[in-house]
Amino acid sequence: MGESVRDGVKWKLDPLNASFLIGTPILALVGMIWYLMNHGIGWQEPLIFIGMYLATGLSITAGYHRLFSHRTHAAAWPLRLFYAIFAAGAFQNSAIKWCSDHRRHHLKTDTDVDPYSVKHGFFWAHMGWVMVEEQQHTVENVEDLQADPILAWQDRNIFKIGAFSGIIFPALLGYLLIGGWQGFLGGMIWGGFIRLVFVHHGTFLINSAAHTWGTQPYSTKDTSRDSPILSLFTFGEGYHNFHHTFQADYRNGHKWHQWDPSKWWIKLHSFVGMTNKLHKVPKWTIESARMKTAYEKRAKKTSDENPSYRDRSMDCSKRLRAALRDLAEKRAEYKAAKQVRKAQRKEAWAAKKEMMKKKMQECKESIAQIRMEFRNLMIEMRTPNASVA
Repeated sequence: MGESVRDGVKWKLDPLNASFLIGTPILALVGMIWYLMNHGIGWQEPLIFIGMYLATGLSITAGYHRLFSHRTHAAAWPLRLFYAIFAAGAFQNSAIKWCSDHRRHHLKTDTDVDPYSVKHGFFWAHMGWVMVEEQQHTVENVEDLQADPILAWQDRNIFKIGAFSGIIFPALLGYLLIGGWQGFLGGMIWGGFIRLVFVHHGTFLINSAAHTWGTQPYSTKDTSRDSPILSLFTFGEGYHNFHHTFQADYRNGHKWHQWDPSKWWIKLHSFVGMTNKLHKVPKWTIESARMKTAYEKRAKKTSDENPSYRDRSMDCSKRLRAALRDLAEKRAEYKAAKQVRKAQRKEAWAAKKEMMKKKMQECKESIAQIRMEFRNLMIEMRTPNASVA
């Protein structure tokens, strides 16, 4: 039933998954229209929707993705339990199976082994791969997760936990906040079905849209893209090129102003001891990668293949990396010195402070100079038949 062949491999439609993915948007739409026509809407229904959307969405992005799949940080058991319960309500399988697929995706991106490779089409990457039987998707490379008693418990009881946290729990919230069977149905429709569709397709967009549209500032080795717009709908997951390049970083939007609620959620919990060991890729590594990628992209466009361009680019990248690292070390020294300045005489501290600030300023000037050299190189490469200095 529903057999087909894709890339020489026979696959069969999974009736349960296909019916669920097609049926839930229809059920959500019909339920919303019926509820609005018969009961209208108050403040409680949107509140239940938002609460459930945040709980299940962040459990996928901060939990399944950044904590369990990539080990970008560590988390205390109450937070891991929260993720296990509410991510189950997102109906995206257990953490063990989800992370197995995701680790394979990163290991084999854009190949036939990638379970949701965009090379097989936008629809396949978005949701088509979920609608077929998983004969090729064996659970592997998740021994660390299988050893976690919380995740092992979730894997054994995934459908029971999901039914409670994803459907029954929001219905009970509706019963308490709105009252009666109207509230029960309202909570189930808004916090259950409608919320489920939004979380589903937000996650699916990372597999499809984030490998189709956007920029590639950090690497062009795969199809991953950065999209600030997509990040607005995916708890910050839209900075996907950064993520594929630096998978161990707990941030996807590494700059302070980039919209990434998942990184803020993880960081916030570190203040109360619920998360720790937050891994951040050093700035010098990030900026060096940006410079190398900018050169590679320009080199593909230019018709002048002067060998000195690569040498100059590599020199700029190497010097920038060293200068940024030097600046970070000097800032750390300055911060440490400020903490012990009370033990020093006022005049001695003033002289030391001035000297340290001067060294940091020299680092900044060096960084600015290197970046200017690199910009001039890019301009030179863009100019046909440019002479090499």
